[in-house]
Amino acid sequence: MKLALGFFVLIATLATIADASDPSPLQDFCVAINDSKAAVFVNGKICKNPNMVVAEDFFFSGLNKPGNTSNPLGSKVTPVNVNQLPGLNTLGISLARIDYAPYGLNPPHTHPRATEILVVIQGTLYVGFVTSNPADPNLKNKLFTKYLYPGDVFVFPEGLIHFQFNVGHENALAFAGLSSQNPGVITIANAVFGSNPPINKDVLTKAFQVDKKVIDYLQAQFWMNNN
Repeated sequence: MKLALGFFVLIATLATIADASDPSPLQDFCVAINDSKAAVFVNGKICKNPNMVVAEDFFFSGLNKPGNTSNPLGSKVTPVNVNQLPGLNTLGISLARIDYAPYGLNPPHTHPRATEILVVIQGTLYVGFVTSNPADPNLKNKLFTKYLYPGDVFVFPEGLIHFQFNVGHENALAFAGLSSQNPGVITIANAVFGSNPPINKDVLTKAFQVDKKVIDYLQAQFWMNNN
């Protein structure tokens, strides 16, 4: 009886400890500094004095305006996160408007801090995401894809690589909700081939199992940010 009671107490204690975890980070990194005079910068933003808050802090205008898709990708993301709408700070949500020219692409990317839910307003989109590396090394990362039409909704799980491609002959429009005030974006091609300074060619040649000339070509391209 005493052993069972002790086991129950131990489980309850561990559950309490597990529940008291750190909050998810809202920036790529925050290097600790032992300086009492250093500015406070934890999880992205410093809170405004409540006595100075006004209605405009919770307001954003212009999401009805199409984004400029005249770029190599043929798409444009207009984000509304804490950087555009200060009132979102600590609320854990944000959104974005995504415009696509015919055959426009929102290229493979990931949001390291958010799940994304997408609703199509206009056009036809081919969307998909890829799972993380499977536990079984003999299996491949699984791809989930779907054709979406106006009114359709699709979810991209947090942190997974995903994309949207306008397969129609006309412009397409979608809105996305994200489960973070600052979801972050890592565009795969930009990060791998367009970093500054560039990743060592020997690393990329080995990683992608291609000739170094291919890496030279890819690193010489202009890799644009889509937001």
